[in-house]
Amino acid sequence: MKILSPAISRLARMRSWKIENWSSNPIAAQRDVLQDLVTSAQYTEFGKKYEFSKLFTVRKFKDSVPIHEYDDIKPYIHRMMNGEENILWNTPISWFAKSSGTSSDKSKFIPISEESLHDNHYQASKDVLTTYYRNFPSSDLLTGKGLVIGGSHQINKVNEEIQYGDLSAVLMQNSPFWGQWLRTPELSVALLDEWENKIEKLAQSTAEENVTSLAGVPTWTLLLLKRILEIKGKSTIKEVWPNLELYIHGGVSFTPYREQFDKIIGGPINYLEIYNASEGFFAAQDLPDDDGMLLFTEHGIFYEFMPVEEYGKPNPQTIGLGRVEIGKNYALIITTNGGLWRYLVGDTVQFTSLEPYKIKVSGRLKHYMNAFGEEVIVDNADKAIAIASEKTGAIVNDYTAAPVYFSEHNNGAHEWLIEFEKEPNNLLQFIIELDWALKSINSDYEAKRHKDIALRLPIVHPLSKGTFKEWLRKKGKLGGQHKVPRLSNERCIIEEIKSIAEIN
Repeated sequence: MKILSPAISRLARMRSWKIENWSSNPIAAQRDVLQDLVTSAQYTEFGKKYEFSKLFTVRKFKDSVPIHEYDDIKPYIHRMMNGEENILWNTPISWFAKSSGTSSDKSKFIPISEESLHDNHYQASKDVLTTYYRNFPSSDLLTGKGLVIGGSHQINKVNEEIQYGDLSAVLMQNSPFWGQWLRTPELSVALLDEWENKIEKLAQSTAEENVTSLAGVPTWTLLLLKRILEIKGKSTIKEVWPNLELYIHGGVSFTPYREQFDKIIGGPINYLEIYNASEGFFAAQDLPDDDGMLLFTEHGIFYEFMPVEEYGKPNPQTIGLGRVEIGKNYALIITTNGGLWRYLVGDTVQFTSLEPYKIKVSGRLKHYMNAFGEEVIVDNADKAIAIASEKTGAIVNDYTAAPVYFSEHNNGAHEWLIEFEKEPNNLLQFIIELDWALKSINSDYEAKRHKDIALRLPIVHPLSKGTFKEWLRKKGKLGGQHKVPRLSNERCIIEEIKSIAEIN
């Protein structure tokens, strides 16, 4: 391991000039990416339908190809999974990443081509490593092993040629041989499907390893770390893994979890946020403690940005990098070297920098509260929870919220279900701080709260530990990348969770 590590780290550093080139010239890089994608797919069924051979400008591409959601391309994908070729992409597709939304039991199958695997997912991972070494040149990251807390890694065969699994499974199965040496646990444990058994096996098999990095969704990573402390009889993770130096996170805001990680790790560590989904690896932090993630503009994906107010219109308008604004909410639309064409991912992003282009994930198109014109997004809620926790000494494990609509006797409100790791000394004070934080962050919310005319003080129900876990179990979504939906305009999710917690 120590022999291999310096060689890999030198290779990682060598790409630094390339990153500097595309991050300094992102619009030109994006133009080249789109041209390569259209040229590659011009003789596919999809390319012929939309006459890719005649598309020579970004404007012509956008005018010719409609925006697609998953249901629009599902018939193409089913044909590809049955072995048909040259449908959405010009090279054979033998892998599909299975993913599911946080509020639906239906699965999506995202095509993973050789190009998307190597030129997007793996190349972006190498660039993350490069920027990490650039920031921490004396790092010993690769002298130990990386522990990835992924989802259900089970691989399923459609036929002899085509397989599917969650993204982490696909990446693991196709990783180069040296990648196996740098990772823990062994494949037999990593491929386990049943989550609770998997957590136990992960803890037992990695507690004695020299782990230098962790990656995973915060909630499940904390669960694993707590179990490891129980096994080892230690009070901090640094006592178990003294060389641990990096935690890579994504999928949900890290803000509500930072304090818990600092406490359980018990020593200095670097935190790095990435934006990696089944559809592609989009961005990652390139500077420590930066609020934004550098957008990867030369990794086989062409980006468009739809102002959220356009969503639902017959012909929604999108803009390119040259017209985006800092702080505005955009729905992300991608065209990829896996055969996704003007595909609506479902996430919303905001730009934090334009030189270079950096983004943060602000929420989901369908995960927000706007029952009264308050337009509260997940980013607002995460920040408000963090502020209220800091002011009252609380620690929040997880939460969800939904509106309470007008009734004969009451005006509206937001109802919150919060699972505390440490409850506030005074719940009413927590509620007041949460309310004040939301008002300071969101002027629309502040206006609707004025004199309680539209919205009264939030309603908060503390939940016993494990309630959200039980809800995920009942939905068949326990572990891995599955998350509790933060916000919803509908009450079905919150009512399901309240029934488990026996809240009237």
